[in-house]
Amino acid sequence: MAPPDSPSSSSSDKTRDNLISAGLHLFGAQGFAATSTRQIAARAGTNVASIAYHFGGKIGLHEACGRAVADRMAATVGKPRHHAELTAREAASMIEAMIRNLVRFVTAAPAATDIVAFLLGEIRDHGPAADLIYSRFVGPKHSELCALWAAATGRDAESEAVKIAVFALVGQIVYFRIGQPFVLKRMGWDHLTEAEAARIADVLVNQLHATLERGRE
Repeated sequence: MAPPDSPSSSSSDKTRDNLISAGLHLFGAQGFAATSTRQIAARAGTNVASIAYHFGGKIGLHEACGRAVADRMAATVGKPRHHAELTAREAASMIEAMIRNLVRFVTAAPAATDIVAFLLGEIRDHGPAADLIYSRFVGPKHSELCALWAAATGRDAESEAVKIAVFALVGQIVYFRIGQPFVLKRMGWDHLTEAEAARIADVLVNQLHATLERGRE
């Protein structure tokens, strides 16, 4: 076996990454069943045998794509974690930072197109990667955000109202990706850059603080 830093090892890692990128794109655009290993290999610039070598087959690659989505989301807004006691201001600031990071990624990062398409396709089709992404990132991160929301408002983190509020917040952000053609047309923008993303984030952050303030009443 080649040492970790050898050219062959580096090439193997690149092939693996290319296969995951190709899988994310094709699974997201066409769905699992309609995507062939030949299509994936062609898009990745490699041969079909490399899918079996790296992932054991199409199912293994699909699972790896799910893990990649969860890991990329964690890299964007932070891995789910428990927080020590926070003041209301500290908790609100942490939610605000997550909003800004997520808006910047979802609206302006080229990689977000395939990631969001893959995730929505898995949710729509009740795919196995949806459960993986939920257990690995979405569920724990939602719980963390609920805890921060509770710290910012004094409400129960496990209350229905807080859970819905967090889902509603994230849903607003995701719309700017799935509804991007409508957003661009209505706003008169040619495309979304980090400048537009920052303005979107400003509006959502203002809404966040207003909602948190009402929640304290």
